[in-house]
Amino acid sequence: MTRVATGLIGYGTAGAVFHAPLIQAEPRLRLDAVASSRAERIGRELPGVRALPDAGALLADPAIELVVVATPNASHFPLAARALEAGKHVVVDKPLAVDAAQAQALIDLAARHGRLLSVFQNRRWDSGFLTLRRVLAEGRLGEVASYEARFDRFRPQIKPGWRERAEEPASGVLYDLGAHLVDQALLLFGRPEAVEADVFAQRAQAVVPDGFELRLHYGRRRVRLGASSLMAGPGPQLAVHGERGSFLREGLDGQEAALRAGRRPGMPGWGEEPAAHAARFVDAQGHGAPLSNERGSYESYYRGIAASLRDGAPPPVRAEEARDVLRVIEAALRSSAERRTVALAS
Repeated sequence: MTRVATGLIGYGTAGAVFHAPLIQAEPRLRLDAVASSRAERIGRELPGVRALPDAGALLADPAIELVVVATPNASHFPLAARALEAGKHVVVDKPLAVDAAQAQALIDLAARHGRLLSVFQNRRWDSGFLTLRRVLAEGRLGEVASYEARFDRFRPQIKPGWRERAEEPASGVLYDLGAHLVDQALLLFGRPEAVEADVFAQRAQAVVPDGFELRLHYGRRRVRLGASSLMAGPGPQLAVHGERGSFLREGLDGQEAALRAGRRPGMPGWGEEPAAHAARFVDAQGHGAPLSNERGSYESYYRGIAASLRDGAPPPVRAEEARDVLRVIEAALRSSAERRTVALAS
């Protein structure tokens, strides 16, 4: 079967660290061209891949079947819309757009043109999250009473870039790391009834949010999501408690660090986590024991995209799911600004 000719728009962190290597790891995709001003870097790092000067040149190429948008958040909507109107299937790095209204407009546009629209929510394939999903499927925790997921880091210095600029729409950590945590929670528990949030900037020079605390309302179940940029000694990344026991997981997934270091899917040790990051199960008597970690698998996203395009399988992440993530983020920002609980519309 013919491989899917794929064009990538953007060759910054998202494009170079995540999308290009993961596209190239999928046998049924072929990274054919990258639209970016970084032509010299593309030639050095991606031999055989065409470097195009801009998105227009890529979208005008009739050979390109799939377009991946890996640019700053504010450009996701216009670039994805242009790609869909050009008849391309489209993957967008998270978040899908700057708000749910834009996301819905893209969903409608994809439906009109009969094209795939999916969003790169790679943290669904974190080792810890995959391990948790296995434990939940096995019923070891019983009914979940509380769920807490966090992305805590120690980054006291503000790095230059669009994510730290107040004038840039959808900047700050809630749209960045928060989009992952919200997506995971919605995948497990569905849409919450309401949202309470404190979205804040703690570092001295920060002008966009660098931390947040969210509570998603699910009746009796307690779901809390959080992130801090000033936490050198973080607690568990995942803490899930049920009527039969608890699941605890320390440390962030190692796949991003591996990709940054030049490691690739299929290499020895890919997706494996150190023993210090092993999840633990604590039973009703308080006895703890390590759990075997599921192997992390970011490459599964593009495997799913290939299956969707060539086999008619459902996309690995539906655009409607990414729209719902934005609805929660918007409710969280409103809750924080107005200091009240915000109900989500049915």
